[in-house]
Amino acid sequence: MEEKITVKPEPSPVYRWIILVVISLAMFGNYYIYDSISPLADLLVKQLKFTDANIGLLQGIYSVPNVFMVLIGGIIIDKIGTRISTFIFTLLCLTGAVITASFSDLTMMAVGRLIFGLGAESMIVAITTVIGRWFKGKQLSFAFGLNLTLARLGSFAALNSPTWARAFYHDYKYPLMIAVIAGIIAAVMIIVYWGMDVYAEKRYSLRPVAKQDDVNFKQIFSFSRSYWFVVLLCVTFYSGIFPFQTFAVKFFMETHGTTREMGGFLSSLLTLSAMILTPLFGLFADYIGKRSLLMMIGSLILIPVYLLMAYTGLTLYIPMAMMGLAFSLIPAVMWPSVAIIVDESKLGTAYGLMTMIQNIGLASFNFIIGWANDYSGGYNLGMWIFSTLGFFGVTFAFLLRRSEMSASGHGLEQGMR
Repeated sequence: MEEKITVKPEPSPVYRWIILVVISLAMFGNYYIYDSISPLADLLVKQLKFTDANIGLLQGIYSVPNVFMVLIGGIIIDKIGTRISTFIFTLLCLTGAVITASFSDLTMMAVGRLIFGLGAESMIVAITTVIGRWFKGKQLSFAFGLNLTLARLGSFAALNSPTWARAFYHDYKYPLMIAVIAGIIAAVMIIVYWGMDVYAEKRYSLRPVAKQDDVNFKQIFSFSRSYWFVVLLCVTFYSGIFPFQTFAVKFFMETHGTTREMGGFLSSLLTLSAMILTPLFGLFADYIGKRSLLMMIGSLILIPVYLLMAYTGLTLYIPMAMMGLAFSLIPAVMWPSVAIIVDESKLGTAYGLMTMIQNIGLASFNFIIGWANDYSGGYNLGMWIFSTLGFFGVTFAFLLRRSEMSASGHGLEQGMR
């Protein structure tokens, strides 16, 4: 008698999107904790006598462990799988948030931010890898965009917390406790994802997890030129965005005379526009291709933004809208481009390496901008530094386009057929 073979069905689109929403809500908690410092900057100065360099340290130290950890984390993800690795990284995020909220001296608060950073970026790498597995060939850029939208809801909530949680802003500790709650939400969502992924593995026919070869660190640097141009664009782009947001609320209050609530709202416009536009740009990129060209346009938009805020009386809504446009466009195209360029078996490592180099920039420029503000007694020097980063972003996007238009291209410019 012939043995009856049971063919498992593929997971339904609804199941895929539920998985995406669950892991994106975990990212919500991650992003909330990261952006919980910016609205507190003036309180930290008043109540704890911190300087801008101290605030830059609290934000920049987040990135220090990721200069090494995200690459190791990417390899761990490829080796032990996304479920357990994501859970471990999320617990580190929660632990870091608890430590930051529990102390009032700079050293211990910095230790908490460092532990948070130790888990946060690797958690993002793991979740990015999950999306690459569940959606490769199935509206990948749109899935990445929707993930970023829900994740950035955490940033939006944190930056607007001086408004909706105004009663808690008489003491710097209470907003940090709200960040702890966000970390608990992230941990719960990762447990839900774990259960759903285990169920799907038993019930559905899934794309097999690509076998991870033994890692030779020398081979890491054999990634293609296109990959490295994406990495360089990544570091210049995020170094101009997140260190700006570290001081944005304080900058708006001191330079443009806004309230803390209005400063938080203006800073959150960057996040709000990205929440709406990122999935749309992702869907657009899936359809037309032209990904390197889109990244070049996004980088070009950033160049004048900082100088407009520093030197003109132009309403702040205009440069923040421009920045939001770039912040929507570039990530929607950049992160899924790696999944197109790099072999799936090395995807965790590729994202880890990319995030490692990104964090070198984030740590460096948070420190540099904090120092520049204290040294110059204002913000203009820092704004010139940010604007210069936009120029380098355009350069790397142009080199990526030239590489992808050659015979060695990976199909980055191709859309749906």
